[in-house]
Amino acid sequence: MLDRDGGGELAARWARVRGRLRAECGETVYRSWLRSLTLVRRDGHTVVLSVPSRVVRDRVTNQYGDRLRALWSDELAAVQVVEVVVSSGATAEAEAGVSSSRRVAATAQQAASAQALARPPADDEPVVLAAPMMLRPAEMRMLETTEALSAPLDQRFTFSNFVVGKPNELAFAAARRVAESETVPFNPLFLYGGVGLGKTHLMHAIAWNLREKHPQRRVLYMSAEKFMYQFIRALRFKDTVAFKDLFRSVDVLMIDDVQFISGKDSTQEEFFHTFNALVDQNRQVIISADKSPNDLDGLEERLRSRLGWGLVADIHPTTYELRLGILQSKAERVETSIPPKVLEFLAHKISSNVRELEGALNRIVAHSDLVGRAVTLETTQEVLHDLLKANDRRITIEEIQRKVASHFNIRIADMHSARRSRSIARPRQIAMYLAKQLTQRSLPEIGRKFGGRDHTTVMHAVKKVDELRAADRHFDEDVDMLRRMLES
Repeated sequence: MLDRDGGGELAARWARVRGRLRAECGETVYRSWLRSLTLVRRDGHTVVLSVPSRVVRDRVTNQYGDRLRALWSDELAAVQVVEVVVSSGATAEAEAGVSSSRRVAATAQQAASAQALARPPADDEPVVLAAPMMLRPAEMRMLETTEALSAPLDQRFTFSNFVVGKPNELAFAAARRVAESETVPFNPLFLYGGVGLGKTHLMHAIAWNLREKHPQRRVLYMSAEKFMYQFIRALRFKDTVAFKDLFRSVDVLMIDDVQFISGKDSTQEEFFHTFNALVDQNRQVIISADKSPNDLDGLEERLRSRLGWGLVADIHPTTYELRLGILQSKAERVETSIPPKVLEFLAHKISSNVRELEGALNRIVAHSDLVGRAVTLETTQEVLHDLLKANDRRITIEEIQRKVASHFNIRIADMHSARRSRSIARPRQIAMYLAKQLTQRSLPEIGRKFGGRDHTTVMHAVKKVDELRAADRHFDEDVDMLRRMLES
């Protein structure tokens, strides 16, 4: 039995259902997964909806199927089943009873249908109670929506959760400008830095901000590896035209870890043309990598040149202050009480990257919750013994002497000499103090490294530096800076 309601009445019911669903799920979810839903028909107790890909169908069915049925039942009591189908040519033809003459017209309009299916319908487009135009199966496999192709975004990675410090302030400011600007301020924005320093966090933050402030923009975020996979898939199914149309029709293209296409000539060629097409249309391109464009090996020179066109913002290794700020920010969001001394200890000891830092904090919090022991410096050292050992770089007395001598503009030989002028003696005492604090050497061993001095001389130096640190704030900051430089 076909639709008992008039087409206009059923369309009005569907508009009300869609409006309620949008209000309940929120703008982000609606635009990501539900906007492409199209009403096909009502058949007795069943309402048939279509989506352009299997990915979207599975997500809608699993996450929102029950709610769709409930909303339709509220709107029309006779409806008991809501079926979501992928709008393939064969299915559409069978469901809609397309005549042979319409099949000819559908074939003639394949290109237009491909473009329509690659783009979710605008909110003000009328709902059409007819099946989509027929496409070849290969095209249907390729033509997924932008939202389905985009990698999932981590809800923790927002601008408000990003701790800003001197090493990342330029990258943060540039990312914020791109996310909030009505126009394209720099094209491309190229973010680079080592592992775990915040590149992906900033990429996700840009995407979240764009979805919130500019929901009308089509944002496509993915890794370079997935871009390569989609391109290879397009070649395999002979759907490169659909691939080009989809990637070159977005408003913002975000590619993470672009270094992974190094040495992949065909992928680089396609990425180069996609990049040029988007820039020519004044569409925003955002790239991240572990190195600057000039240092990326295996990239064609023309692509390397294009990547450096806009703003290149690097993220430097973290400082002690930034690491401590990140830990304090994370600690505020957990229920377990973390003593400040523990956070300071972690910020000193784990300097490789932020991911390890967060992982260490998660481990001690989990240990406290599961075992029921309070977080202390001792328990932290027990739980993280393997991680601390890996990060415990051995600092030598010779390295301390070089760093202190350079800082105070004296010669290395002065560390071993018998000269007692304050300009020489004070740096020497600081070097002895740091040797005691940062190495496992005994006092006699330290004394021998400083021109064969007695262990009592080292003890006096340590005591003197402690007194000066307590009495003179500038002196204390100077010694603390030297210590951090040696530990970093």
